[in-house]
Amino acid sequence: MKPLKKIQKIIDKADIALYADVSGDRNPIHIDEEFAANSHFGSVVAHGMLILAYVSEMLQGAFGINWLETGKLRVRFKKPAYLGNRVHTEGKILDIKSNSCHELVSCSVSLIDSDTGEEIITGKASVKITKEDVKNG
Repeated sequence: MKPLKKIQKIIDKADIALYADVSGDRNPIHIDEEFAANSHFGSVVAHGMLILAYVSEMLQGAFGINWLETGKLRVRFKKPAYLGNRVHTEGKILDIKSNSCHELVSCSVSLIDSDTGEEIITGKASVKITKEDVKNG
């Protein structure tokens, strides 16, 4: 079925610092390069919820307000995303079920390391789209 529009990002210090400030998550693995270099990761790791937001951004772009109001997301974090990684989202509509009020759209979603092709996040999303929105969109 139809692929969703990709979101491409480079994980940079500014985004990590902003996310740390907004979320209050100041774990040194995310913001202290010296600490992170001596950890089992070997480098600064992006916050999981920061990189998951890229997947949500893709879904919001595809489904608009319906995603924000009715979206459900179930994912698995498969590997960390590091400072400087180039990443992109992938999503595909797998199924659409209709009833008299809405359509339930099911999608596969993932965040991919653009340089290696490895999956960082994988999962499934679903969103309800009202019949009125289907007619208008």
